[in-house]
Amino acid sequence: MVAADAGYKTPAVAQYIFENDMTPALPYTRPRTKDGYFKKHEYVYNEYYDCYFCPQGQVLKYATTTKEGYRQYFSDPVQCKDCPFLSKCTQSKEHKKLIYARRKETIERVFADAKEKHGMRWTTLRGLKKLSMQAMLTFAAMNLKKMACWTWKSPAIT
Repeated sequence: MVAADAGYKTPAVAQYIFENDMTPALPYTRPRTKDGYFKKHEYVYNEYYDCYFCPQGQVLKYATTTKEGYRQYFSDPVQCKDCPFLSKCTQSKEHKKLIYARRKETIERVFADAKEKHGMRWTTLRGLKKLSMQAMLTFAAMNLKKMACWTWKSPAIT
């Protein structure tokens, strides 16, 4: 037998105990679902596809395993955004911010270019007015460069 406190009650530890033909003696942990939300038993697990189905029938696909050994499943935010039970399913606001995922491809890239190619990593100027002027001129130059790239046509290859 193996006796452990709640800190060791993880899927990875439980799997190790069972694989080594030991009997676990682990404490009861109450369900962690908040009031007003669906309980875990209301989701249906499909072992063949390794996914869950929410009470509305939406598929929650396996995404990753946490450091603690818990498997995480996520739904498609596009499909869930109009669900009448969304407020009973998640607290996440990400289903309303699908564009946020593109941030690293757009805005973060612009800031990286400003720092690396246009001297925005540090400044020798002092004062908000002078720094604002430098930032506006830098971003104006970057926008002009972007517009020039949009209008530029490559020469025809013959």
